[in-house]
Amino acid sequence: MQALQGMTWLLVLQLTGEALAHLFNLPFPGPVVGMLLLVISLQFHRVREPVHAAASYLLSHLSLLFVPVGVGVITHLDLLRDYGLKLMLVIALSTWAGMAVTVLLVRGLMRGQPEARKEGARDA
Repeated sequence: MQALQGMTWLLVLQLTGEALAHLFNLPFPGPVVGMLLLVISLQFHRVREPVHAAASYLLSHLSLLFVPVGVGVITHLDLLRDYGLKLMLVIALSTWAGMAVTVLLVRGLMRGQPEARKEGARDA
């Protein structure tokens, strides 16, 4: 029963995010707004416990969620034949770009923290 309540919370928060994004004409998608609402809502026990049950249930059946992707790939093999190399190149380059941005961001954020690392090393 708790998993069903958790799924309801997830769907309500996503729907709320979609509505807010549409209503205020936000520059990012509704699911992102819904995810932010979820992060805020997880601070409350009444939301956290059912969502945890729903997440555990979904994770236990995660492999089933890949079936539609597999079917989609099989039904569009002709597109993969025509654009497969270009798709692989775009995926590889975007992955590398994302990793590079992440590294630069982490390095930039950690610049002001060498003292914290030294203190942590002395305590150990």
